[in-house]
Amino acid sequence: MQSTTRRVRHQFAIAVEKLMKRFLLSMMLGLTALTLTSCSTVTTNQYEATALTTYTWQVKYAYDLANEPSPRFETFATASVLNRNGVKPPGRVIGPDDKGLWWPTLPPRPSVSEVEQRKKPQEQASTPEILKSVEYKLTYTVDSQQKTLPTNYEVYRQVVKAYPSNTPLQLTLGVDNNSVEKAEVAKSNF
Repeated sequence: MQSTTRRVRHQFAIAVEKLMKRFLLSMMLGLTALTLTSCSTVTTNQYEATALTTYTWQVKYAYDLANEPSPRFETFATASVLNRNGVKPPGRVIGPDDKGLWWPTLPPRPSVSEVEQRKKPQEQASTPEILKSVEYKLTYTVDSQQKTLPTNYEVYRQVVKAYPSNTPLQLTLGVDNNSVEKAEVAKSNF
């Protein structure tokens, strides 16, 4: 009886090991295929990076501000400035900050009356707080086709440095070519 149990356990362990090896192999092949097919690079000397900087007033509403697991948030006034290639935007702006970004002047803070108007019965309202956000995009042209894709701060800064001299950049695109993940000076001249 014990030898039969041991033999069954041993066969089960071998079967599980084979399944795990097949699973790991298929996962590795799938990830390799995804990596190889989902990212590509393009080289261009026609590009523009933008950073949309935004201030937004927000108030948290809840029946118990300290312990509410899912409070409700309301936004109030918003102000934005579009940074292009690191150049100071027109109009009244603040900056540049430590990242070289220009910011709008603060939008008007919501009044007590405005905050109270959005309160539901029995709810409490937090003190209004200002939120900062940045949305980075890169517009580039390759083969007479212009594309605008989301990007990140590092790509924005690389474009800011390359833009004045129109230096060609090699762009690494993200999954399904839906974002720009990296920008670096192109190795060959245009």
